[in-house]
Amino acid sequence: MSILTIAGSPSADSRSAKLLAHVGNAIEAAELDVATLSLRSLPAEALLLADRSHPAIVAALNAVADASAIVLATPIYKAAYSGLLKTFLDLLPQRGFEGKFVWPIASGGSLAHALAIDYALRPVLASLSAAQIGRAVFALDSEIGSDSGGGLQLAPALAARLDDGVNALAQHLGASPRVAKLNASHGFMRFSPARCSA
Repeated sequence: MSILTIAGSPSADSRSAKLLAHVGNAIEAAELDVATLSLRSLPAEALLLADRSHPAIVAALNAVADASAIVLATPIYKAAYSGLLKTFLDLLPQRGFEGKFVWPIASGGSLAHALAIDYALRPVLASLSAAQIGRAVFALDSEIGSDSGGGLQLAPALAARLDDGVNALAQHLGASPRVAKLNASHGFMRFSPARCSA
């Protein structure tokens, strides 16, 4: 069973993408197969024109179809998830998440933005026939930082929520949850750059 993580931010230095990379590392630590799709790497014209025949779009859609589970990460802007993610989700077939576990992760500047997950994103995931939608994790921008060595630094409560989410994902796929925990004394885990599969 494979897991596809999808980075929905248009920014090269995205907090939500850093969260997704952390989750990808934890999934690998649980000895699960994971690949990453960065939507910002897809050709903009093909996305905007919904060109499903473009090789990069074909590869991205195939990656979604082949995955047993999907982890989505997006920034929240003005009470909405990213336009880049919306554009990609619009390319999926009507039942594009059928049979899949889908876990949404989002970051934003205030707790008010957290409502966008339940009122904007979750209904779209349900309309795409997700078999199960995992408990969403919303991270405040203030909970995400970096240390002097460039490692990702997360608030302990946020790190715990992400670990719980990976455990739930592993259990859904029938795997033994063996999540890489954050070092409690340091509060951060270094992450490797996200890998692109399409």
